[in-house]
Amino acid sequence: MILSTTENIPNKEIIEVLGIVKGSSVRARNLGRDALALLKNVVGGELNEYTKLLNLSREQATERLITQANTLGADAVINVRFSTAMVVQAASEILVYGTAVKFKK
Repeated sequence: MILSTTENIPNKEIIEVLGIVKGSSVRARNLGRDALALLKNVVGGELNEYTKLLNLSREQATERLITQANTLGADAVINVRFSTAMVVQAASEILVYGTAVKFKK
């Protein structure tokens, strides 16, 4: 599955737009990560535990987007975008969305 943030794929002709596809993942923080993050806020530096948590969330959301695109028979998803929102105080959603398309064979 080709994923692209652009409107077109070089050397590919889009013949059908299948619609918007999306994938999301909601993750909650945990007490252990929060304690380490609080310490890092005092001394400075990257919050590695949160970086790992967000990377895992992005990967899972992207896998869900690809699954939905495959279900539609898409060759690619173009105009891919990521969005993040806080759902509740201790949980955030990662949303990835784009347009599923078919190419001329």
